[in-house]
Amino acid sequence: MEILVTQIFNGLSVGSILLLAALGLTLTFGQMGVINMAHGEFIMAGAYTAFVVQQTLGSAGVSLLLSLPLAFAIGGLLGVLLEVTLLRRMYHRPLDTLLVTWGVSLILQQAARDVFGTAGVDVPAPGWLSGPVEILGFSFPRSRLLILALSLAAVVALLLVLRHTSLGRRIRATVQHRQLAETSGISTRRIDMMTFFIGSGLAGVAGVALTLMGSISPNLGTSYVVDAFLVVIVGGLGQLRGAIIAAFALGVAQSWIEYSTSASIAKVLVLVLVVAFLQFRPQGIFSLRTRSLA
Repeated sequence: MEILVTQIFNGLSVGSILLLAALGLTLTFGQMGVINMAHGEFIMAGAYTAFVVQQTLGSAGVSLLLSLPLAFAIGGLLGVLLEVTLLRRMYHRPLDTLLVTWGVSLILQQAARDVFGTAGVDVPAPGWLSGPVEILGFSFPRSRLLILALSLAAVVALLLVLRHTSLGRRIRATVQHRQLAETSGISTRRIDMMTFFIGSGLAGVAGVALTLMGSISPNLGTSYVVDAFLVVIVGGLGQLRGAIIAAFALGVAQSWIEYSTSASIAKVLVLVLVVAFLQFRPQGIFSLRTRSLA
């Protein structure tokens, strides 16, 4: 029983990281069709934001709380800059967006190496996150519980924005039918920019969460961007509920397979499972309904 609970919790922990990394892609890739390979570097930027804030303030507890909104803002601004300067001209050329954003990711990685060096750096967790929490006789690390709570809070916040604000209604209208939204007076260019801000900001938050898992380096985002794309594809393009199910399902599957084999074999077998699933359901768990005839 203890092994079962431990592995499920480990899977949920992995799934919460994947969910945080994939939430932004659900907007930028799933809803807008932009293949943003620089999304991983926005995650890296959020992680280094937490490092810089802690080095500046010196207090781990205060710096963690301050890093979350600051990383969201920095990641969002990087996304807006990318959208305005490059991607706005390439919305109907997905392969071009892939190549351009891949180049941007390499530039950002090199910039991080020049500023912070090639070696990994640690961001110590605050004291109140050390040690386990006893729940029903089982021990759970406080840091993993915080990451899980943070991912669920991000999901709730994103749902509230999309369903109960005027910005969310404009985003959904633009996704369903861009031309009709424009004729209704919606500035789709501004909506695209705001969508990138939110999606890239969530990547920054994911970076802060990853500092609680271990050391960070310029290659941090590369380790998660492919898995984040898999979550979006398996869940269904633009489907937030699908991304939630896919993230936790892949996390639990990877945890169980890794328990019996190794981390590298687990990643390979999870990829095989994803490919097999997409053979039977290529649109993912849920499909996006639009009013467009194109």
